[in-house]
Amino acid sequence: MQNQPSTSANSKISTFERNLSWWVLACIAVGIALGQWAPHLFQAIANIQLAQVNLPVAVLIWLMIIPMLLKIDLSKMQEVKQHSSGFMITLAINWLVKPFSMSLLAGLFIRHWFAPYLPSAMIDSYIAGLILLAAAPCTAMVFVWSNLCNGDAKFTLSQVAVNDLIMLFAFAPLVALLLGVSEIQVPWATLGLSVMLFIVVPMLISQIWRYFLKEDALKSTLAKLQPLSLAALLLTLVLLFAFQGQQIIAQPMIILLLAVPILIQVYFNAGLAYWLNKKFKVAHCVAGPSALIGASNFFELAVATAIALFGFNSGAALATVVGVLIEVPVMLSIVAIVNNSHHWYTNNQSNLSK
Repeated sequence: MQNQPSTSANSKISTFERNLSWWVLACIAVGIALGQWAPHLFQAIANIQLAQVNLPVAVLIWLMIIPMLLKIDLSKMQEVKQHSSGFMITLAINWLVKPFSMSLLAGLFIRHWFAPYLPSAMIDSYIAGLILLAAAPCTAMVFVWSNLCNGDAKFTLSQVAVNDLIMLFAFAPLVALLLGVSEIQVPWATLGLSVMLFIVVPMLISQIWRYFLKEDALKSTLAKLQPLSLAALLLTLVLLFAFQGQQIIAQPMIILLLAVPILIQVYFNAGLAYWLNKKFKVAHCVAGPSALIGASNFFELAVATAIALFGFNSGAALATVVGVLIEVPVMLSIVAIVNNSHHWYTNNQSNLSK
């Protein structure tokens, strides 16, 4: 059995990851160009399916998700008692606030206020994509964000581990509930298969693999897999935008309009988590990652599920990709807010304790 690695939450963000949004923009341009140049090739790729799940994309999603899940140490869950208030606040934001607030925002912005500027046939699909994005909390990249705000590493590890376990059981029912409320047909068989393929199986593979790796081997393996994981993400985006190209060229404002509810929801959840931690006198080293975990999304899972449920060229897939596009700059801005407000946060805590 391996020793517990200390690098999961201590790795600095790489130049590549810091500029991920620019790489995503490049993938948008390349994907649109390739889609216009060779539409039949990408249509053939889209037709390689098993039970509505695109097999090439499934392989790419595994390459994305497994290295991230390999960082998760499920044994860290026993340490949650040390920061119970921050832990409960983050869980409440992730599972009781974020999915439902996104469903509300998507209904207001996409179904009503922005509807005249969007293709009517895609409204339901856009809303479904936004719901999928919000229902998948916390990516492994949150370790990077936590490190940048000097967050407590044990809290971050335990929170992510518990979120991933909850996701095994809650993701599908939650998505089905919110899609049903939004009057969107729920493809139960495909949803169940997506959870099995993109949560259960990668979780089992990563944890079995992790169990047999020693600490040094784990560090080396993660270092080798990280570039592969990012490359798989970017290649998936190229494929997505190759199918979305005509729609984006026809209405380039779609991405901007989809970004609006995502931005509001991310800053709202981060601010609410940060404020609640302050009210409950939680240490700043826990409040920072709590806000970041509360705001971030497992966008790899959201993209995979959107493709499996609605297809490559769906509005749902596009909406989840917009989440990828804005994830890095938005999370870096929240890190900056958390760091710059440290003095205010500690002073406020001191006043409350008097």
